[in-house]
Order: sequence, then C-alpha cells, then structure tokens
Amino acid sequence: MWTKACACGIAVLVAAIGSSEAKVAPSSSRVGPGTTAMAPLAEYLSKRQADEVAMARSAAPASIAANADILTLGSHGYETAIKGSNGFVCLVERSWATGFADTQFWNPRFRAPICHNRAAAHSVLPDYIERTVWVLAGVPVSEMAARTRVKLAAKTLMLPDSGAMSYMLSKQAHLHDADGHWHPHVMFYLANTEAAAWGANLAGSPIFADSTGVLGEKDSVEPVTTFFVPVAKWSDGTLDIEEAL
Repeated sequence: MWTKACACGIAVLVAAIGSSEAKVAPSSSRVGPGTTAMAPLAEYLSKRQADEVAMARSAAPASIAANADILTLGSHGYETAIKGSNGFVCLVERSWATGFADTQFWNPRFRAPICHNRAAAHSVLPDYIERTVWVLAGVPVSEMAARTRVKLAAKTLMLPDSGAMSYMLSKQAHLHDADGHWHPHVMFYLANTEAAAWGANLAGSPIFADSTGVLGEKDSVEPVTTFFVPVAKWSDGTLDIEEAL
C-alpha cells in the first residue's frame, strides 16, 4: 500500500523532535546514533497487554480512542485486543516503522502510538502490518527494501484513500533516545499532491510536508505526500509546553 516515509508517516518524525527554540519540520537528517541490528524480540514487546492498550489509546482523544479498535503486538504479529465501533484503529508502532536506512530502525525502545481513521486503516496501515510480518519472519532489511522497490516499480502499492489521516497526540511516544517525542500532531496522506498546494514548508506556515515515501529516501520518487499539522494539546488535554512558550 502506498504510504509515506515508512508505513505510517513515522520515519520522517524520528528526528523531528521539537526544540525549545522553534518548531521545526520533520527531517530524517537529524537522526542520531541508533541500533544497527535487531534486539531480542522480547525487548520490542510490552510486558502487559493492558499497558500497550493504554498507550495505543493515548494517540487520540478519549472521545475517539475509547471506541476504536486496539491492536497490540505479540510474538506472531499484531492482533485485535479490543474491537471498537467507530472505524478508528489505534496501535503502538515499533522502530521498523522508520525508513529502512534509518539508524533507529532496530531501536527496541521506540514506541509510536498512532490512531488511524477508517480511510487510513484501510489504505495506510496495511503496509506497516506487512512490514511487521517481514520483521518477525527474520527477513533482512536489505530484502525488505528490495521487495518494496519492486512494488514501487510495478505500481502495485495502494494509494491512500480519500480523507486518510492519523492522530499522534501521545506524550508517551518515544521516537528517539535523545529527545523522545515531537509535538502533538495530526497527519494527512494525499496522493499526487505537492507540498506547495497546502502552503506547507513555507516560512511561517504551521504545516509541514514530506514525500520521501515508504523507503524513507530523499531521492525516492513516490506519489504520496504526508502533511503534518501540529496542534496545541496532547490527547489528555494538557498543553504542548514547547508550543506554548
């Protein structure tokens, strides 16, 4: 499925951790040293499913997450821990949601709570789920990248459905060992749309955009742009302190 820079737009955020001086656009060029080989699987799993459910729900306001499907990661992949009723799907993504060349790709401390609406759950999430299957099957990173390039060349990956978007409003996110999380934000996935169409990445614009694609490579030519819109509050209703300063 066509998605942005890693299954769900996480790769570009790994080093897009907000600074106290200014809000910066997500950029994988800021990623620091990371783990270069997969750690034991147990280090990527939560000790208690209830903890993972709570973290997944922290990705969106309770008014949304309380009635969403909740996926949790086990030794055989993601499973539905709680069946919801509103079409949203919340989960905690792991480090392989980043770009294949990202130094955080195997970081076992990485946690990215995210909540997809129905459109994104149908057209964006499956790519990350497939990648998780590859990881648990022991597929080398080079082979994962090769498989993805084949799909890109054949144009067999699904474009995001109209209206596909995701929430990332969790204080519990850990996208990088140095800084933790970025600002609370929502993401919109659009096919064949340039950043300029939204005024993204321009001076003074509150919208950031990235189109490095599922490979997470700057030179990758892919037809999807992810737009990031920072918001003022976390899912628990508290203010983003850096935003408020």
